[in-house]
Amino acid sequence: MHFVLPADVGDPASPSGGNVYDLRVAGDLRRLTVAGDWPCPSDVTALEQTLAGIPDGDVVLVDGLVGCGVPEVLIPHARRLKLAVLVHLPLADETGLSPEVAAVLDQKERQVLRAASAVIATSPTAARTIKSRHGLSDVHVVVPGVDPAPLAAGTDGVSELLCVASITPRKGHDLLIRALQKIDYEWRLVCAGPIRPFVETLPRDDRVSFPGPLVGEALTRAYDAADLFVLASRNETYGMVVTEALARGLPVIASSVPDALGDGGLLVPADDENALVAALTRWFQDQELRAELRARAGARRAILSTWDESTEDLRRVLATLRP
Repeated sequence: MHFVLPADVGDPASPSGGNVYDLRVAGDLRRLTVAGDWPCPSDVTALEQTLAGIPDGDVVLVDGLVGCGVPEVLIPHARRLKLAVLVHLPLADETGLSPEVAAVLDQKERQVLRAASAVIATSPTAARTIKSRHGLSDVHVVVPGVDPAPLAAGTDGVSELLCVASITPRKGHDLLIRALQKIDYEWRLVCAGPIRPFVETLPRDDRVSFPGPLVGEALTRAYDAADLFVLASRNETYGMVVTEALARGLPVIASSVPDALGDGGLLVPADDENALVAALTRWFQDQELRAELRARAGARRAILSTWDESTEDLRRVLATLRP
């Protein structure tokens, strides 16, 4: 079985939930990476050649970022291959797209997913959205796993906040910083993640730091020093950083991550600055709420899925495509 991936998978300078997911579930699948400005590449030669080199009837898993925007490439091969498409985020849901571009991407994605032998989403919420949007009868769900981790030590139990996410409009750093600036408390916020041009539009504040993408021990230290994990995303399909925080027993306040968060924290409405201000104000002022969120995180920590379970779930889906 084969797995067609973006070429930047594994690049420490470009960590993302989708890339981590791909690497962790790939296992013994034959990885085929293709370069391109996905999902709208200027040249599809590499992808065309990669798919053409796969024998008829083989099972092929394609990352949706690579495949969903190029139906002219995927659909002909879907007729001779057992094609499965893994959707991390529906293409049209990326923040900042014009309505015209979003509509075109949505149409292209629909064509690809309807031609596929199987469609896989990374959360129940995403699966329901994809089924409804594209008129599909069945979408498989394979949620991300998480590595067990020791409990975070924290700082003073209140003031050290951590957000792990690429600095893009969809992740809502602008909402988060504006909300915190309205709160009279001595807080600090670390925004760890790839720094994109969007960072230049964010409110300036000496209490906010942008260390760039953190991996390995540096990321572990950031989690360990945090008192609260915050994520103000406008849209997510799952939110792996949330389960990584919960695996360390960190309290969480977040939006757009119902499947990752479960009952493990406080979920606020997406793109609602006032609701975020209210939730964060309660965190700083209400000791009972802080204790409750720590307890919720601990309970959720005990039942999180592992990456071995996720890999096995994916294998079961792909196995149904074999002759």
